[in-house]
Amino acid sequence: MKLQNILIFSFFNLLILSSCSDMLETDSELVEFEQDNTLNHPTDSVYSVLGIINRMQIIADRTVLLGEVRGDLVEVTEAASSDLKRLAAFDFSQPNKYNQVSDYYAVINNCNYFLAHVDTAMQRRGRKLFAYEYAAVKAFRAWTYLQMVQAYGQVPLVTMPIMTEREAEEARQQAPSDIVQVCNFFIDDLTPYALVDVPKWGTVSGYDSEHFFVPMRVLLGDLCLWAGRYEEAARWYNSYLNDKKHPVPMNYTNRIQWTDPSEFLRRQDSYNALYSNEVLSYIPMEERVFDGIVSDLSNVYESTNENRYYFQLTPSAGMRRLSAEQIYCMEYKTGTQTDTIYVPRTGMSDGLFVGDLRLSSNFRQTSVGGQDAYSEYSSLYQSINKLSSLYIPTYRVSLVYLHYAEALNRAGLPQSAMTVLKYGLCSENIALHVDSVERANAGTLIAFDENVFTKENTIGIHSIGSGDSHCNAYYDLPQPVSALGSRQDTVNYQIPLVEDMIVNELALEGAFEGYRFYDLMRVALRRNDPAYLAKPVSRRASTDSETLYMMLMDKNNWYLPLK
Repeated sequence: MKLQNILIFSFFNLLILSSCSDMLETDSELVEFEQDNTLNHPTDSVYSVLGIINRMQIIADRTVLLGEVRGDLVEVTEAASSDLKRLAAFDFSQPNKYNQVSDYYAVINNCNYFLAHVDTAMQRRGRKLFAYEYAAVKAFRAWTYLQMVQAYGQVPLVTMPIMTEREAEEARQQAPSDIVQVCNFFIDDLTPYALVDVPKWGTVSGYDSEHFFVPMRVLLGDLCLWAGRYEEAARWYNSYLNDKKHPVPMNYTNRIQWTDPSEFLRRQDSYNALYSNEVLSYIPMEERVFDGIVSDLSNVYESTNENRYYFQLTPSAGMRRLSAEQIYCMEYKTGTQTDTIYVPRTGMSDGLFVGDLRLSSNFRQTSVGGQDAYSEYSSLYQSINKLSSLYIPTYRVSLVYLHYAEALNRAGLPQSAMTVLKYGLCSENIALHVDSVERANAGTLIAFDENVFTKENTIGIHSIGSGDSHCNAYYDLPQPVSALGSRQDTVNYQIPLVEDMIVNELALEGAFEGYRFYDLMRVALRRNDPAYLAKPVSRRASTDSETLYMMLMDKNNWYLPLK
């Protein structure tokens, strides 16, 4: 991309941070007077937005690692850096390179300056010239705030550019906002721009630039999900997935599956390689250090020549347990007869072949021959093929569907949520698996274009790695042992259990991508149950950690210190 070579105004470098007291400090030598920096030319707009993306590169790896290292799906190895080890242990007694809140505010101040100074009234051929860029930058700002407040718990909500020491001091003095306050603010801020298209720049340095921009309606769904506005969240997700111009069905092309019920020969497919069209948006990264910010995730997660094969993170015992606990089901047809077959849970050639296949498809660890005690290279070689050094995804299709299911479930529609997991959303499946009362309650929240979303081209998310889930008798909507007093009692019984299934699916589908700690946090906060987070994280290793469990029972320990 060579983004650092693109014109970046000096006001993009205003935020210098080394401690809490100077979190919003400005360097007066870098301040340019506002009247000298009106953005009123197309090249100003393009360069300014690319400058913001350049700043987002700095926080890209961190958004993944902060959400993954503190979760339960990976463990640090002996080769891990001291910063990663302390991050995994929730130890911030010493400075940590992953705790640099100034980098988030650098993105935000870029956005604030652009929004305050771009000439939104300028028109050409009847269209406001900067309308697309203006909406895109609002989404960048909201997305960055969401990442920051998830990590820090409470942050100063600064929406005007900081140009002077006085403005910085005023920002420092304001009361911090928690995640619900931040989300509610940006829901109001973004809603008027929800249907504005992304900028049309074509190809930029070999990238399709449309993928640079955060999908506004998906972001609004996430903000509503965190804010507890579940029906609104479901509506935003549905609006995006069911868009008349660009509908986004979840189809069968991304499955990993056994192909033969007698031999169980696994197809060598990788359902979510980051080059697939399933990635909706991403932060582009540089290919060479000379050009700017290069992602270091490969050196953290994988064996490379640069790290002498010493990877720093590896799938945890907890991740392996969760994957193996799934029951893989196959619908096998011979002539006119259809059978349901369950893949055996013992006697497999590889323990990773038991249960869900997503982990085995994405993760490889092999011994390297010819190594001795004096070799500088590790004797283990690890690869995780979900990673790409070219870009860091911000949204993927399957994870949007899972957040949609989470919103539907919490909106009182557990049958609809279960349909997302098990069958796939189309009118035929909805008619079969969602009763008339829930369909009436859901209304347009579960309405989909019948010409696009058909039974032939939709899939339940669990089927991506666990076979033909639509015929799996062990994967179904939870039912009480005996009839409860009312229909609502049954719904109330089902909601937390379906939510548990969604959280498990988020782990199976989103492992290594940086979401896990925040998924656990969101549900733990919703239920006011810190053990929902503390228990799995304390059990991520082969041996449970009572110390870590007790630490995480205090919500204050979930967040990075704001310094």
